[in-house]
Amino acid sequence: MVKSKNRRRTPGVVFHPRTHQGMQRGIEKLVAAIRPTLGPVHGVVAIEKESKVGRPELLDNGAIIARRLIQLPDRDEDAGAMYLRQLLTALHNSVGDGSATAALIFEKVYKKGLAYITSGGSAMRLRQALERAAGVVMKELEAMSFNVEGKEALSQPAESICYDPEIAKLLGEIFDVIGEYGRLDVQIGKGRSLEREYIEGMYWNSAIFSPHMISDPNLGRAQLEDAAILISDLEINDPQSMICILDTAMNANIKSLFLVASAISEQVLALLLTKKNQEKIMVVAAKVPGFSINDQRENLEDLAFLTGGRIILKAAGDSLLTTCRTDFGFARRVWADAQYFGVSGGKGDPRRLRQHIAELRGAFQNCDGGELRQRLQERIGKLLGGSAILWIGDPSPIAAQARLELAKRCSEAMRGAMHSGVLPGGGVALLNCQKKLLDRYHAAQETDERAAYYILASAVEAPIRALLKNAGINPDEILAQIKAAGEGYGYDVLKHKLVHMVTAGIVDSAEVLHQAVYRAIYGAALILTVDILVHRAVPPEVYHTT
Repeated sequence: MVKSKNRRRTPGVVFHPRTHQGMQRGIEKLVAAIRPTLGPVHGVVAIEKESKVGRPELLDNGAIIARRLIQLPDRDEDAGAMYLRQLLTALHNSVGDGSATAALIFEKVYKKGLAYITSGGSAMRLRQALERAAGVVMKELEAMSFNVEGKEALSQPAESICYDPEIAKLLGEIFDVIGEYGRLDVQIGKGRSLEREYIEGMYWNSAIFSPHMISDPNLGRAQLEDAAILISDLEINDPQSMICILDTAMNANIKSLFLVASAISEQVLALLLTKKNQEKIMVVAAKVPGFSINDQRENLEDLAFLTGGRIILKAAGDSLLTTCRTDFGFARRVWADAQYFGVSGGKGDPRRLRQHIAELRGAFQNCDGGELRQRLQERIGKLLGGSAILWIGDPSPIAAQARLELAKRCSEAMRGAMHSGVLPGGGVALLNCQKKLLDRYHAAQETDERAAYYILASAVEAPIRALLKNAGINPDEILAQIKAAGEGYGYDVLKHKLVHMVTAGIVDSAEVLHQAVYRAIYGAALILTVDILVHRAVPPEVYHTT
């Protein structure tokens, strides 16, 4: 045992075939944990807590399952598993779903590709051929895509993603109202059922500076009508500078003022809350929204375009003492509470606002994904004015939390469905690509190209096989029936019959499937070229002594 531990602690170099064999075992172990989660009739994976105290975590999300896997004991296996783990995590962060499909395609491409390389094929030439062949799949999927509109049509891809009819129905309605870019917050509700709330205008995560500014105790918020808005990131500590602003506002016949600042001193708050000043001009103040400097600048910029105000920036040397009436923005209504502030009917220049939104949309289209893409989508949603909150309730707190995560994942994939359209679901869209791949296989003259088409023809069948098997159905028998029925037909595992998938409302998000297929094929093609692993030394404290 000591010798084994020392070998694992020390650095080393691993060569082919041990490299491929070890990584393949690691990939297969991770995919085996994810495979049962695919389809409407699926299992869950129990993750034991690190402390081994309390009930295990029950998961049906492939990316989350992969994320819970920190390290495999065998370092060769760990390299393969961690590579796939990173790929699935990036996919989940980008489009919110598709991890099980990507894992199954990745495993099949790697396994078949490895067999070809072992028989004497070139890994690098096979990688290039696989990447070219992936383009055929992508074009076929694009040709099958179509757009959906209306709450009933939108609820179909939602149900294919979350398999929860109640959540799917509400999400279909919500996105029909707020649109592709609209802001949606999913939160735990206080009741036992699902509820939705639509919010006029747009709102930011921020807090009112003083509860004494709240004018409506029942709603717990302050509300201003026909308000001027002063947008700044200043720390307002000097009462004299605040008096200057109040004078400027009153001279402009402004009766309501909403103030955005990074901090306000107690003396300034006392000045704003005096009854005499409130009778002349009602002032409500809220903190600059955003955690980082970049977030704050972006939020202030959007607020300025929306209301027509000028940003008073500390970094630019701006001061309240030099502020004039033209620096104010205006809105029909502004409200603030302990968590948010919102604006309805911003009176900024419509042409400049449309141009700003167009620039954000362009940046969104060119963004690969991740946090930046999500932030751009939220900014566009705020400026377009569509906002909603979905409250998740359930008698069981554990079930409510699970449904919360499910609704969040589904909402991200829904945006992709609205943006790029939908495809026949249940693995049928991928299966429909098989004929084109086999035609290319028979027509190809070059050996590596033939191998690539043959490998992908097998890989596109993997998801529907897993889906059927998870439902307790013999894949070979049903696949023969599906292929005989014609293109577009698939098997409804809930109703146990062959159906035309689009007519039956069984569809998938085109963007999710595109991203899953692209990342799986390109990722597997790349790792096939890895012949050598270099293991670094691992500190002794990483290993248990027992």
